[in-house]
Amino acid sequence: MKSTISRKAKQLVGVLILLGIWTLVTRLGIFNSYVLPSPEKVLESFFKMLESGELFTDISISLMRVLKGFAIAFVLAFVIGTFRTLVPASELYYEHILEFFRNVPPLSLIPLLILWCGIGETTKTVIIVLASFFPMYLSIVKGFTGCDKRLLEVGEVFGYTPLKKFTHIMLPAAMADILVGMRIGMGYSWRAIIGAEMVAASTGLGHMILFSQQMSRTDKVIVGIFVIGIVGSMTDKLFGMVIKKILKGTGENGWN
Repeated sequence: MKSTISRKAKQLVGVLILLGIWTLVTRLGIFNSYVLPSPEKVLESFFKMLESGELFTDISISLMRVLKGFAIAFVLAFVIGTFRTLVPASELYYEHILEFFRNVPPLSLIPLLILWCGIGETTKTVIIVLASFFPMYLSIVKGFTGCDKRLLEVGEVFGYTPLKKFTHIMLPAAMADILVGMRIGMGYSWRAIIGAEMVAASTGLGHMILFSQQMSRTDKVIVGIFVIGIVGSMTDKLFGMVIKKILKGTGENGWN
């Protein structure tokens, strides 16, 4: 309990120091208020955006896009990763294609996707899927292929069918890697959607930031950045809690 309080206190000190430096810089006039508004101005804009409801609207829109794209990416990653594990010889036919797209930044495909799909939801969903698919796929494959061979041999001794070996041995053994991959994939989803919304959207947090910049509202830009960080951290903490609950601790994977 004391260690937790001490840790929270140290985290709070870091935040207070950053706020103090920010306040000092704005009070001394080192930067123009247009370039760097004061913390008071940003906080005032934050409450105004909360009161008007525009902030909640943009958060909900971006969150729904992230969840939709993330869910599709996870299903694809799990299916392909499972197929890759159960039929190892199949990787020769598609592994080089996956490797190619893994090294292509998803945001670089936005111009092409806009030509094909317009600026509707499809473009943003594809960007999120491409961004979050690969960390989850690689983690899933690592989890399955890293299963202890001796456990599989025990399953054979007990007469397990291939399906039963997968569901009773391989899947539980790979759960840690799957969950960690999902946590990383969620972070990539947030990064991708903000970039996509800045280019191909008329709603959402990314669009709000870009529109605020065009209207010379730096205070709103900073509000958007803080909100993205807070919402992203909350979803990450949620995954951390799930991992901690399922794995009965955090030491196995280094996640707090």
